[in-house]
Amino acid sequence: MKRNATAVWNGSGKEGNGNLTTQSTTLNKTQYSYKSRFEDGVGTNPEELIAAAHAGCYTMKLSFVLGAAGFTPDQLETKCDITLDSGVITKSELNVTGKVPGITAEQFKQYAEEAHEGCLVGKALNCEKTLVSVTLG
Repeated sequence: MKRNATAVWNGSGKEGNGNLTTQSTTLNKTQYSYKSRFEDGVGTNPEELIAAAHAGCYTMKLSFVLGAAGFTPDQLETKCDITLDSGVITKSELNVTGKVPGITAEQFKQYAEEAHEGCLVGKALNCEKTLVSVTLG
């Protein structure tokens, strides 16, 4: 399997702008710029997309781990915070909350940690990866 995305950039790094399009066209000429990346401008940025990829991959992996253990989650929600420090991604922090019938908090934490170890996007990231909080709600 292969997936792809395309970035188009026009102009200089600081004054220019660009757009991103994914193979699925979920992102279709989605705006990004210096301001959306390093300030509070409108549009997306690579770090936000990495956060979405890590949260999405981890949450799906957790669903598979829970399913293999005989649990079906009603809902899993993961927030991912990416830290960019001096031009380097230094951290990816996950916070997960789950509604899983019949599971104990201890079991949920165990499966959350197992999913953290097996997450493919997490394995691809060259930074500190932390499962900050695991909440059963």
